[in-house]
Amino acid sequence: MQIRWTRTAASDLEKIEEYIAKENPIAATEQILTILDQVEELLPTHPEIGRDGRTGDTRELVIVKTKFIVMYRVEEETIFILRVIHSARQWPVSDDQNKPH
Repeated sequence: MQIRWTRTAASDLEKIEEYIAKENPIAATEQILTILDQVEELLPTHPEIGRDGRTGDTRELVIVKTKFIVMYRVEEETIFILRVIHSARQWPVSDDQNKPH
């Protein structure tokens, strides 16, 4: 399966990295790489691994060793990464989650 990141999800990653890098640039890079690695390693072969999502027909992959959750949707042979959200944040209701990057 192919993975496609929406603009919103890509922006989430950038904001996460910027925020963490203010205090610790190395930790920021490690967190982003952990998120990317788990998405790329798990989802293509196990797209149903995430729990049922809270929004529409989405799924949620809890990123191990972080406080982040990746919201995604599976459509045919493509996995759309919709958001990357810190677990302590209020869950988004909706935005441009369906627009691929």
